[in-house]
Amino acid sequence: MTKLPLNPFFAWTALALKSSEMMTASAEVITHRMTRMANADLIPSAEDQKEFTLMGQEKMEAGTESMMAMGAYWLTLNHQIGAQALKNMMTIGNDMTSLASSTTPAQMMTRQAKLADSLTKGVMQAADMSSQAATMTDHGMKPMHSRAVANAKRLGKRGK
Repeated sequence: MTKLPLNPFFAWTALALKSSEMMTASAEVITHRMTRMANADLIPSAEDQKEFTLMGQEKMEAGTESMMAMGAYWLTLNHQIGAQALKNMMTIGNDMTSLASSTTPAQMMTRQAKLADSLTKGVMQAADMSSQAATMTDHGMKPMHSRAVANAKRLGKRGK
């Protein structure tokens, strides 16, 4: 399983590169298969029929695997995000109450710094959620990507 980086920019960039590779492989496969369809006889050969059947079957399998992978990831992620958001809200609320009840300037400065730290952690969680979304998308893309790249290699060897 590919572990995407925590920085959202890098996570989405890695996903874009993987998408680009998949689109290039898909273009090769589509070109090969469309040419094969155009050149097929009125009653396609057994090999052509096998390839044409495989086309539809692979799309259904990859789509189903993709939805299952994203759904499974989402189920675990949903609980993690909810628990972390609740924890952050409680911490920030506690720090705000603590700041409001300060009795000395030194205590106020210490508690204000603690609140700023808690708010920063909340912002970092939002960035992590973006990375988690990229990871979920990566899980969903994996079945389609692997089939497209494998088909491009397999059909490329036949064409030579």
